[in-house]
Amino acid sequence: MGIRDDWQITEIRAIYDTPLLELIYQAASVHRQHHDPKQIQVCKLISIKTGACPEDCSYCAQSSRYKTEVKPEALLSQETVVSIANDALKSGVSRVCMGAAWREVRDNSQFEQVLDMVKEVTALGLEVCCTLGMLTETQAKRLEDAGLYAYNHNLDTSEEYYSTIITTRTYSDRLNTIANVRQTNVTVCSGGILGLGESVDDRVGMLHTLANLNPHPESVPINILSQVPGTPLENQPDVPIWDVVRMIATARIVMPNSDVRLSAGRARLSQVEQAFCFMAGANSIFSSDDGHMLTVTTPCPGYDSDSEMLNLLGLSKRPSAKVGHTSAVETVNI
Repeated sequence: MGIRDDWQITEIRAIYDTPLLELIYQAASVHRQHHDPKQIQVCKLISIKTGACPEDCSYCAQSSRYKTEVKPEALLSQETVVSIANDALKSGVSRVCMGAAWREVRDNSQFEQVLDMVKEVTALGLEVCCTLGMLTETQAKRLEDAGLYAYNHNLDTSEEYYSTIITTRTYSDRLNTIANVRQTNVTVCSGGILGLGESVDDRVGMLHTLANLNPHPESVPINILSQVPGTPLENQPDVPIWDVVRMIATARIVMPNSDVRLSAGRARLSQVEQAFCFMAGANSIFSSDDGHMLTVTTPCPGYDSDSEMLNLLGLSKRPSAKVGHTSAVETVNI
């Protein structure tokens, strides 16, 4: 299947509505044309600066506007971050994402510290991704110079539904940050969250926006809402697994070359349910050594349990794409 960036929203809706087993078959076929179906990339997310975010994202435990279990913490030291990343590497992780609860990057000493972290973690041979909020073109270029491999900036949902979930920044702000990253050689990671109260049209609308970017995001995370007590979305119902599978399969078909990441919310899925997600085209997961993906409110499966699952399914951990640095990851036993 060729790469298109001229999808009509009705086309994507028709794909999403395809009978489920046929949809999975079609997505699995596309996946095999563009990716090694036996490989899964294992990623680690490090919260380098936790809590006290001024934004009002309705799903987020780190917003200062809501009373949650998350306690604000200062920026982690470079030594701590490098140590966590090194432990992740030894467990078969090939991509580390560093997240800071900021609305936007500011040109200050903390940004300088993040740049140093990027350099040090990249030197380990890991793909380094950052998610730091809004970003200017100049800041994106500084991250590129530090060796950054990817920048995450999720759209979360459709443009039409977006203001229901967030009012402290606009959809255009998000797209502008992606455009700023595209002025560099840093790859783009952008996806969304299921379970925000959105409609199927909103899910399709988000995929339509992503699939009509040229080029497509190299990475598309599909997150499942983790209901956090104290946030406006704490009482949202769980997302049915087949909705997750449909979303992954549709993303795989319309963005064939992109990595589709089964991200937040995976902890509540059984091995069988995760296997369906892999069959539908997901080829990346987030794993952890402490049972949490980002904060104490976001559970995440551990390295050992994930290794057992991948072994059971006959899948292997994908090595880092960093040129000349793959051997350290390839030799890790799973």
